[in-house]
Amino acid sequence: MVFWRSKKNEKAADEEKAGDRIVHHKSDPDLVPVVENDADIDPQTRRDLHQTESAIVEDMVTQPVPDHMPADDAREAEELKDHSAEGGWLSRLSSGLARSTSRFTQGITDIFTKSKLDADDLQNLEDLLITADLGPRTAAKIVAAFAEHKFEDHANTTAIREVLASEIEKLLAPIASPLKIEKPENGGPFVILVTGVNGVGKTTTIGKLGFQIQHQGHRVMLAAADTFRAAAVEQIQIWGQRLHVPVVSKDVGADAAAVAYEAYERAKKEGYDVLVVDTAGRLHNKNDLMAELGKIVRVLGKNDATAPHATLLVLDATTGQNAFAQVQAFSDIAKITGLVVTKLDGSAKGGVVVGLADQFRLPVHAVGVGEGLEDLQPFTARDYARSLVGLN
Repeated sequence: MVFWRSKKNEKAADEEKAGDRIVHHKSDPDLVPVVENDADIDPQTRRDLHQTESAIVEDMVTQPVPDHMPADDAREAEELKDHSAEGGWLSRLSSGLARSTSRFTQGITDIFTKSKLDADDLQNLEDLLITADLGPRTAAKIVAAFAEHKFEDHANTTAIREVLASEIEKLLAPIASPLKIEKPENGGPFVILVTGVNGVGKTTTIGKLGFQIQHQGHRVMLAAADTFRAAAVEQIQIWGQRLHVPVVSKDVGADAAAVAYEAYERAKKEGYDVLVVDTAGRLHNKNDLMAELGKIVRVLGKNDATAPHATLLVLDATTGQNAFAQVQAFSDIAKITGLVVTKLDGSAKGGVVVGLADQFRLPVHAVGVGEGLEDLQPFTARDYARSLVGLN
């Protein structure tokens, strides 16, 4: 891909040079900016004239927000779409995991073609589980338990998948835990801090969580503590409008911890039950940004020693094994209390949830299989395990 793109860029550059040769003969003098009047221009204006577009944007107090595009309307319509007539959540979960499921079912069919299981079959099964991003440790554990089962001669693949689903369910059951909202003793809001790397779907997850918490009867407030991007603030504000809830925000570049602090004070004063705090997307290996996340946690703790009461890490299922490094890094800074796994509908790596459950034992509160409000639902071990191996 890199080679192709490089060749494409070279071709475009050659075409541009050819066009220049047609317009400007080689004997023509080079075109250079007129500088004879530069002495009459004050230094600041002269710098402004030579400033690049990116530098101009970076110097703005409030950076420009991209124009609303037709694609935004389509995405918003999908996010608000009612999927209730599409077979229910279980059907959408099975559909969302279809890419992961196809890998399992085809792999199992290819492996178990003989009347009796042997060591090669078990090794191939372990390899299959590893390629589905369960991780070597988890794959070995499942295969060891699987090997203890006795199968009848000529057992079909459905019987084999039933046993496999049962072993996966045993690993998932302890961490399948819906997010519980409990009002703090000091009368303040239940604070949910949402974090994760760039592009995992934090903002959409916050909107869907807010929608579900509202339907549990709680008053919700949102805090736009991602002050690094104007678009992030705008997206939270849009969700606030959709859900008819207040959003606390400041200008781009403001102290994110100050936004969280003020949001907490306002939520407590106005009697809100839940405060959901968005944070800037950050790479887990960027120490300065991770330190800023730690500051938000400390500032919230000044209002309520038990806050944040839930710190959710949003993971993109398509990242596969990289999710393990993200959980470890964010847990060191923010004491992650639970996971939300998104974009399962675009991934063939649904098995990563099983590996995370086995290694970190963190509750998985919800999984997402689409953009609709109803497409983020509480995680259930049995449904997930059976859908993953194609039994639903």
